[in-house]
Amino acid sequence: MKKVYFILNLRAGKAMISEKLADIINNLTKAGYEVTVHPTQSSEDAFESAKDLYGRYDMLLCAGGDGTLSQCIQGIMSSEDRVPIGYIPAGSTNDFAKSLGISSNPVDAVNSVINGRKMGCDIGSFNGQYFTYIVAFGAFTNVTYQTPQTIKNVLGHTAYLLSGISQLKTVRSKRMRVEYDGNVIEGDFIFGMVTNSSSIAGLLSMDDFLLDDGVFEVTLIEKPANIVQLPKIIRSLLNINEEINKNYIKFFRTSRIKFISLGDEPVSWTRDGEFGGNDVVNEIDCCNRAIQFMVEDKKENHFAEDSIDFSD
Repeated sequence: MKKVYFILNLRAGKAMISEKLADIINNLTKAGYEVTVHPTQSSEDAFESAKDLYGRYDMLLCAGGDGTLSQCIQGIMSSEDRVPIGYIPAGSTNDFAKSLGISSNPVDAVNSVINGRKMGCDIGSFNGQYFTYIVAFGAFTNVTYQTPQTIKNVLGHTAYLLSGISQLKTVRSKRMRVEYDGNVIEGDFIFGMVTNSSSIAGLLSMDDFLLDDGVFEVTLIEKPANIVQLPKIIRSLLNINEEINKNYIKFFRTSRIKFISLGDEPVSWTRDGEFGGNDVVNEIDCCNRAIQFMVEDKKENHFAEDSIDFSD
C-alpha cells in the first residue's frame, strides 16, 4: 500500500479546507493510500515535518497557501532523496497552483493528484534557502507578510491591493548592482523580482514561461523621474491596456543572478510571500527540475509511464 504524508494548514485562506477534509482522505483511501495527517502547529512546522519523509512515505500532500507550500519545499529540498509532492491550494492567492493548472476546488485537486502524473519543476535557491515561485525586494513586497491573516481571509486579493496603495507615497528606491550571464546593471530600483510563475499575488500575469526550462524571469523597475509617473509604470507592469514601459522596466531571463546593495543598508526581501531576510549580497540560482509535482494528466491514459503506480 502506498503511503502519503498529508500536511495541511487549517488556517490558510478562509479556512475552508477543513470542510473538505473527510472527502480528501476518503478519496485517497479509495485510491489505495494509507494517509497520515499532520495539521501545522507553527510557521516552521511544515518545514520540519517534510524533511525526512523519504523511505517512509511515497508522497507528500500539502494543503495550504503559498507559504505552507514553500515550507514543504524547504523540507523536501533539504533531503538527499525527494518524494513527489501533491498540492491542494487553500490560500488567498495560490499563485503557484495556477501555474501548475491545479484546481482551486480541494476535491478536484486531490483527484488530480491521485490520477495524475509527475512533472519536474524548477526550484529557486536564495542565499542557501529555497523558493517555489518568487523572491522580490522593494515597493509593496512587505504587503504579503505584514497583512494579517484575518484580513486576507476576508478580503482576499483586495487586501494586497489596499495595503499596496497605502504605500505609494512612501516608495523608496534601492541602489543595486545586478550581475547575470556576464552582464552588469547598476541603477536605483524601486522594485525587483525573480519569478517562476504565471501569476504574482493573484494579479500580475506572466506569459510565455515554462516551469521546467532552467531559467527564471527577472523584472526590475527603475526609480521614475517623478512620483507622478509611478502609476503609469504600475499599469504597464500589470498589462492594463499599456505597453511595457521600457524606460523604467527591465525584463530578462537567467538561471543565475546576484544582487548587490550599493546603499548604506541591506535590502529586505520577500520569499514566496514570507519575509526572506536582509542582506547586502543576494544570490539566486535555478535548480532545474529539482522537485516533482503531481499534476493533472491530460492524456486519455491516466496510467502512463510517469503516472502513479498503485501496484505493490
